[in-house]
Amino acid sequence: MWIAPTRRRPQARAGRELLADANLLLPVPLHRRCLIARRYSQAALMAQALGRETGLPVLVDVLKRTRATPSQRRMNRSQRERNVAGAFAVRESRRSRIQDARIVLIDDVMTTGATLSACIRPLISAGAANVDVLTLARVTRTG
Repeated sequence: MWIAPTRRRPQARAGRELLADANLLLPVPLHRRCLIARRYSQAALMAQALGRETGLPVLVDVLKRTRATPSQRRMNRSQRERNVAGAFAVRESRRSRIQDARIVLIDDVMTTGATLSACIRPLISAGAANVDVLTLARVTRTG
């Protein structure tokens, strides 16, 4: 799948300050079974497109899902937080690559931030200096 320049350029512009301070891009990972079923990772494709646009390295295999999690589509914030708690880890073989890194974590959509928070915790614990987030869309509630 290809991400059209009309989608990645606004993201690069919107995240210009974050990207200027970063030295590494990481996508939020899908669980292996979900990736096999879907056959692509939107977050990984977005990260790779941003990497080409900015020249920043993209590592798609730093974070891994330690377990499959149910869809969060109908969950509230606290249910989402429980659902993804401990569901992400840093691969031991990649720990040295993120030591003192200024990371921009890439995802397609942010709803409550539970998944992003669950990804940030192990990155910081593994020694990342900073983790910022860049998403294509933010879900907000109206009313």
